[in-house]
Amino acid sequence: MTILEELGFSADQRVAVVHVDDMGLCEAANQGALEALAGAASCGRIMVPCPGFDSLLRDLEREPIAPDGADWDLGIHLTLNGANEGRSWGPVCTKLPSLVAPDGKLWPSKEQVVAHAVVEEVEEELRAQIDKALAAGIDVTHLDSHMGTLFDLKFVDLYVRLALDYRLPVFVPRIRREHLTSHALPDKLERYLEIIESAEALGFPIFDGFEADSLRFEPGNGIEHNRARLQGLSPGLSYYITHCAREDESLQAFDKSWCLREEERRIFAEGQGAAWLGEFEIETLGMRPLRQFLRDRLTAN
Repeated sequence: MTILEELGFSADQRVAVVHVDDMGLCEAANQGALEALAGAASCGRIMVPCPGFDSLLRDLEREPIAPDGADWDLGIHLTLNGANEGRSWGPVCTKLPSLVAPDGKLWPSKEQVVAHAVVEEVEEELRAQIDKALAAGIDVTHLDSHMGTLFDLKFVDLYVRLALDYRLPVFVPRIRREHLTSHALPDKLERYLEIIESAEALGFPIFDGFEADSLRFEPGNGIEHNRARLQGLSPGLSYYITHCAREDESLQAFDKSWCLREEERRIFAEGQGAAWLGEFEIETLGMRPLRQFLRDRLTAN
């Protein structure tokens, strides 16, 4: 049986984890994400080192559960990169010199992290990010990698090891050779395929589809763009990324694409996204059932 069949879906059904990115970035991202999670989105991911993390904790204290009475489905967006523009941020841990640029902030690009970061310091920082969220009372459902940095072969074994140690599913796409460039994943395909096969054998969910074209549209075209994205999902389990944020000055200080984030917030928080999911017969799934699936498998093994 496929993982979808074990979770009660048919093998050829379209099932999407509708993911809100960049919680913790700033107050506008926090508010937009929570609104989308109360709407069509099924889970979110948190950037622990970012300046909006403390305000997110306050939001979650005021609203500890979703409007439907379920727990918020929140993962950790493991963060080794700072911002390319506007304000940036440093690591959770101090005295990890290989992780920071000369300005004391995290390196802006994936390439700079790969070139400079020492694996042992990366591990210390990522564990600190997860532990900080857990200590704050967040019921962490999963892990993934900001900007795909941990998919580099320098770090990917650590990525899987963290998932095993914390017994958490991680975002791992089922990649075909022709898709490596578009997903910014390692160029040494055979090693990556070995990792996928080993992870799947342990019980990790592997995503059949990865829809990452969030924010890749001209201002005002968000409806057409996101409708096409959803309509184009293939049968199987897909990971669908959004960047929902409520327009305000805190958002504008971080991102020139703030207006696109506001468009995505309106789509997924105000009913349009939910209507499309129904129209296209796409079921949604959070990461919490996948966490339970993984833990059951790890316990059985």
